Amino acid sequence: MTNAVQLSIAERFVFADGHDFGAVGAYERLVGRAHFAVDPNAPAQQGITDIDKVPADSEGLVRFAGDFSILKPLHPESGNRRVFFDYGNRGNKRILQFFNDAAASNDPQSLAHAGNGFLMRRGYTVVWLAWQGDLLPGNGRMVLDLPTVPTVTGLVRVEYIADRRGITTFPLSGHASTRSHPTVSLDTREACLTRRRYPHDERIPVPPESWRFARVEGGLGLDNQGAEQAIIPSDTHIHIPAGFDPGWIYELVYTGRDPLVLGLGHAAVRDFVSFLRYGDLGAAGLGAIEKAYAWGRSQTGRCIRDFVYRGFNADAAGRKVFDGVLPHVAGAGRKWLNHRFANAVVSGGQQYEDHFNPADTFPFSYAETTDHLTGRHDAILKRPATDPLVIHTQTATEYWQRRGSLVHTDTRGNDLPQPPNVRVYFWASSQHFADPIPKPPERGIRQNFLNTVATSMLFRAMIDAMDRWATDGIAPPDSRIPQRADGTLIRFEEWRRQFPAIPGVAVPHEPNSLPLLDFGPEAEHGILREPPEIVSGDGYTVLVPAVDADGNDVAGVRAPMVRAPLGTYCGWNLRARGFGHGAMHEFSGSYIPLPETPEERRMTGDRRRSILERYCSAEAYVAAITATAQQLVEEGLMLEEDVERAAAAAANWCRPRHDIKLL
Repeated sequence: MTNAVQLSIAERFVFADGHDFGAVGAYERLVGRAHFAVDPNAPAQQGITDIDKVPADSEGLVRFAGDFSILKPLHPESGNRRVFFDYGNRGNKRILQFFNDAAASNDPQSLAHAGNGFLMRRGYTVVWLAWQGDLLPGNGRMVLDLPTVPTVTGLVRVEYIADRRGITTFPLSGHASTRSHPTVSLDTREACLTRRRYPHDERIPVPPESWRFARVEGGLGLDNQGAEQAIIPSDTHIHIPAGFDPGWIYELVYTGRDPLVLGLGHAAVRDFVSFLRYGDLGAAGLGAIEKAYAWGRSQTGRCIRDFVYRGFNADAAGRKVFDGVLPHVAGAGRKWLNHRFANAVVSGGQQYEDHFNPADTFPFSYAETTDHLTGRHDAILKRPATDPLVIHTQTATEYWQRRGSLVHTDTRGNDLPQPPNVRVYFWASSQHFADPIPKPPERGIRQNFLNTVATSMLFRAMIDAMDRWATDGIAPPDSRIPQRADGTLIRFEEWRRQFPAIPGVAVPHEPNSLPLLDFGPEAEHGILREPPEIVSGDGYTVLVPAVDADGNDVAGVRAPMVRAPLGTYCGWNLRARGFGHGAMHEFSGSYIPLPETPEERRMTGDRRRSILERYCSAEAYVAAITATAQQLVEEGLMLEEDVERAAAAAANWCRPRHDIKLL
């Protein structure tokens, strides 16, 4: 035996009170643990960093276990015999939120959690499995328990950014949800803490006597003393008594111990989905499964790309695991996962946050190309027998913050044709996280309102297109991306000349750049030098989409709100004063309202046409949205059922998504 999976089902209950989802009928949900056993010496585990250093059991196997949940038709024969795997983002269930317009929940049980019921009406078996082994329990997250590598030590580097005053303590991992690599020594003189205003500023040392490896506990004192605190030495926390100052990037480099074998997360997904497809049909009561698809957004979109690149889409018997994958907002990145002392929760690296990690490492594209900085030839897809169909979707934010142009260009920025089993769709003028549920616009520590463009209707069209492609060989619409050839993918300097001068609105000084990082001679084996060396030179070419006179993106899939705009919708948003002023903020886009009337336009000097110059009434705006939605249906990029939803959302000037005072 090389690999084995056993399921332990803890709960089984009817979903949504037995609601009938059309011809498919009712659904049920299973909750339990999946127990894995793998042979560390088998070819299927080749390349998993440090698996050879984990103690095996008496059978020579490495064992680990993770949470799973399955939402399936109560009567499998009524379903579509397809598994739709949701790579839970940082342990959180996301697929119902984005495909069904449902409220976010890690414990979907009620009819409200089914949203519009789309995936159920289609008959999918929705599957979740914990894959991220450094998550801690809490908030209903799915956790994967992995072995550690005993006695191994090494340098660990972490960044901390406080978004408010009064924060004195962080877990060493930087996130409460995430296991920290324990420090070998509590002596701060044996570590290095620095801070800097901006990413490429000189690092300023923080004196070792001004901070500690410690945590804070609080409670209520006796005899009317009020609140009290204790500072407790901790090998998994950093504490600055005076507090972390907002507007500074703190960086800690210390010697950690006992790393997890995080690369086993890929093996867990591979073996679990393979088990559901090819294993005991009665184990989970799914019936025969004909196809399997995977979807992930952001972190998990990168995980899908890494999973495929590293060859995990072939199971231990060489069979294909996923027929199709749909990575969303992954940008050009993969995962910092199959590495010693990885921190799997962190993002791939934005202009102001999470710098110099190995997520954005060549190859960036599905197509084979050459890295002009190193001479390497490579591609994400390079195993034709087991490579899946790919529908890669990304927003404007990925071009600005996540080097998204490199998905479909070579490393010099030239257009790069994709393989025939790949489609790339740019969701123009939308942001990384597009909440399906309408909410009033907000700013927080950003200069502009958050981007409010709705795009969830595009998800539904994408999975229908994938299923037709995998089942009947009917190819989806051609990729919709900005290109150098037609002038819709451009350098920043050209974008700056195109973008309109909007009164009171600042713009980025450049997209998030990507230098070549040297992680040392053992990087290919998952052992990284920290911090990496930044190789001098221009780095990789990162380009951005061209814009129209309103500042909205020209190319790509323009959602109804972009085709009939009430504002300028950007993939970037800038940090406010005191919080990294002027740098782009995380994954935030912007909504910059149009002037509402010709009078407001003249008074403010705004060159963009006003709302009432575009639509004479709220009813005219609804008609414009309806027409653009119908056009997307005709182009095969939106479903007919979503036209009515788009029109309903557009009523009353698309409130609450827009800040509009018109009646």
